[in-house]
Amino acid sequence: MDKDKTNGRMNRMGEMPIGRLIITMSWPAVLSMFIQAFYNVVDSFFVSRISEQALAAVTYIFPVQMLIISVAVGTGVGINSLISRRLGAQRFEEADMAASHGYRLSFFNWILFALIGLFLSHPMMAFLSPTPYIVDSGASYMAIITIGSLFIMVQVSAEKILQATGNMLLPMACSIIGAVTNIIFDPLLIFGIGPFPEMGVTGAAVATVFGQFLSMCLGQILLFKGKHPVRVKLFGWKFQGRIIRDIYAVGAPAILMQSIASVMQFGMNIILGGLSETAVAVLGVYGRLQSFIFMPVFGLNQGVLPIMGYNYGARNRKRLMETFKKGLTIAFIIMAMGLVIFQLFPEELLGLFNSKGSQDMYNIGIPALKIISLCFLPASFGIMASSIFQAMGHGFYSLWGALLRQLVGILPLAWIFARISGVSLVWYSFPLAEIIGTIYFAVALKHIYKIEIRRLDIMEENTY
Repeated sequence: MDKDKTNGRMNRMGEMPIGRLIITMSWPAVLSMFIQAFYNVVDSFFVSRISEQALAAVTYIFPVQMLIISVAVGTGVGINSLISRRLGAQRFEEADMAASHGYRLSFFNWILFALIGLFLSHPMMAFLSPTPYIVDSGASYMAIITIGSLFIMVQVSAEKILQATGNMLLPMACSIIGAVTNIIFDPLLIFGIGPFPEMGVTGAAVATVFGQFLSMCLGQILLFKGKHPVRVKLFGWKFQGRIIRDIYAVGAPAILMQSIASVMQFGMNIILGGLSETAVAVLGVYGRLQSFIFMPVFGLNQGVLPIMGYNYGARNRKRLMETFKKGLTIAFIIMAMGLVIFQLFPEELLGLFNSKGSQDMYNIGIPALKIISLCFLPASFGIMASSIFQAMGHGFYSLWGALLRQLVGILPLAWIFARISGVSLVWYSFPLAEIIGTIYFAVALKHIYKIEIRRLDIMEENTY
C-alpha cells in the first residue's frame, strides 16, 4: 500500500478546519441515519394498518432488534476507534489487522443470534403476551430477523471500517439502498400487493432482512474493490488476542451500553404490558418517532468519532476539544428542534399510527410524547460525551453512564411510578433519568480532561 497516498487521504483529519470537517464527515451519516429513521416509521406505519395488536407484537420484538444492532454497531465502534487511532499514530499495518479482525468477528456474532432465533423466539413471546395473535406474529418476526442478522453484522463491520478512514459517502450509499428496499417491499409483502403473497407481520420481517442483504452486498463490493487507506485480509492470519482486546476495550462497553437500551425496552414492555397493551403500542410509536431526532445525532456521532480518534492518536488537544464542542452545539440544536415538534404536534404524530382512531391511543400517547421528549436536550450532552470517551479508547466511561440512566434510572423509576399512579406517571422516568445521566457525564468528562486530555500536546512526538 502506498503510504504517501494514505497520508494524503488522511491529512484532512488533522488539518481541515473543524467546522467544515465535521460537516464533510457527518452529513452522509446523518442523511443515512435519517433515512433509517424514516424506514423505521414507515415499517411501523404499515404494520399499524394491520391492527393495534400487530403493532404491539413488533414492539415486543423491538428489544431483540436493538440487541442485534447493539452487537453489530458496538463491535463496529471498537473497530472504528482502533483503526482511526492507529492511522493517527501512523501505524498502518496495525490498522489493517484491526480491520481484518473486526470483519471476521461479525460472523461469530451472527452465530449467537441465529441460535437465539431458532430456539427462543416462541418461548419469549409466550412469556411476554397472553394474546395468541401477538405470540405467533412476534415469534415469526423474531425468528426471521435473528437468523437473517448475518447481513447486518457483516454490513456494519464494512461500514465502520470505511468510516474510520474518513470515507462517509460509501457507507451512506449502503444504508440508503437497504432502507429504500425495505420501504418498497414492506407494503408489497405485508398486504400481498401484485404477485407477492400477503404475509402480514412476517412480511415486514422479510422486507427488513432483504434490505439488509442488499446493503451487505453493496458494502462488500465497495470494501474489497475500492481503494482505501486500510486493507481487509480474509485469509493468511490468525486471531491475535491483543487486537481483539483493543477492539472490545471500546466495543464491549459500546455493546453493553446499547444493549442496556434493549434491556430497558424489554423491562418497560413488561411494566407497561401489565397496565395496558395500548401503552406498549404507544411506547413503540415513540421509539419510531424519536428516531427521527436521535438518528441524525447518532449520524453526527459517526462523523466526529474518527475525527476525535485521529486527533487523539496524533496528540492534538486543540482539535480534539474543538470537535467535541462544535459537535455538541450541533447535537443540541437538533434535539431542541425535536423537542419543539413533540411538544406542539403530539396528536398529529400519533395519528400516523392510529388508523383505527383509537381514543385510548390518544389519551395515553399525547401526554406520553410531551413528557418523554423533555429528555432530548440533556441527551445531546450524554451522546457527545460518550463519543469523546469512545474516541479515546475509554468506552467504559460511556457504559457507566448508560447503566446509570437506563437501568438505575428509567426502569426503577418507571416501576415505582407505575405502582403510584399507573401509566400517566411512568413517562416521567425518561427525563428524570436523563438528568441523572447528564450530571454523571459532566463529572466524568471533567475527570478525563484533568488526568489525560489537558496533557496532550501537538508538539509531542506521536507516541500513542
